[in-house]
Amino acid sequence: MPELPDLTVYAERLQALLGGQVIAAVRVASPFLVRSADPPLQAAVGQRVQQVRRLGKQLVFALDDELHLVFHLMIAGRFHWKPPGARIPAKVGLAAFDFAAGTLLLTEASPKKRASLHCLRGAAALAAFDRGGLEVLDASLDAFRAALTAENHTLKRALTDPRLFAAIGNAYSDEILHRARLSPVRLTHSLTDDECARLHAASQAVLQEWVARLRAETGDGFPEQVTAFRPEMAVHGRYRQPCPTCGAPIQRIRYAENECNYCARCQTGGKLLADRALSRLLRSDWPRTLDELEQRRPAAAAEPSPGA
Repeated sequence: MPELPDLTVYAERLQALLGGQVIAAVRVASPFLVRSADPPLQAAVGQRVQQVRRLGKQLVFALDDELHLVFHLMIAGRFHWKPPGARIPAKVGLAAFDFAAGTLLLTEASPKKRASLHCLRGAAALAAFDRGGLEVLDASLDAFRAALTAENHTLKRALTDPRLFAAIGNAYSDEILHRARLSPVRLTHSLTDDECARLHAASQAVLQEWVARLRAETGDGFPEQVTAFRPEMAVHGRYRQPCPTCGAPIQRIRYAENECNYCARCQTGGKLLADRALSRLLRSDWPRTLDELEQRRPAAAAEPSPGA
């Protein structure tokens, strides 16, 4: 799912391309996309785009006549800037927004059509889509600490809760926690003042660095390679690859449709966090520490395969 850095660059480039432009036509290919009926989406036709901005993990097109188009890309939704009149691609195409200068395509490369679009009128209607999460890049340490400790959850859950923090998801929470050298399952109420300050600094540094990196990568073009898995990341999506800080293999916890990546040496004092499904299956054979895991691997590699 696109998070703060990608959504920031999306908003900036869309503002540069569409600001002041009139929507000439709207073409919708998926019956699952539009989640509102009043005003109808066709009310946006003929309206000028005044501003494109991020609202949490959503992108908002502010139009004339107090209209707002609110896009939530979910996991697989993506924008593409194409020449005028571009065809909506089969299977993955959701909609097209035609302008004089080009066509903005919205696609979703997933059989589960989760991306959504709401057409709203007025500031009050838009305010209902604000989950209230703190904008970390603008937050003081005191404000950050207050949001973090509002409830007693694991750090991973707290950072990804849109009611607490805006636009941080699975990928950048992994990167932030690694930078802060904190366990993803550490409880928020257990943090010391120093650890809270370290997490605040890491959150701002990681997000600022990735916004700058993606801006430089995109330049005056359009962000076509929006992904949560990038080779430059420290831990996210790098299971079993070496930690860039200490060289230990990156570990993971799988849950639901997500996974949490971390470095046991940098973040958990060498302790392996239990993957619920696998640790229940292995029970006493589940390695408790990174050293124990490393000791078992050579022995496992030496064993003949079942078909040998």
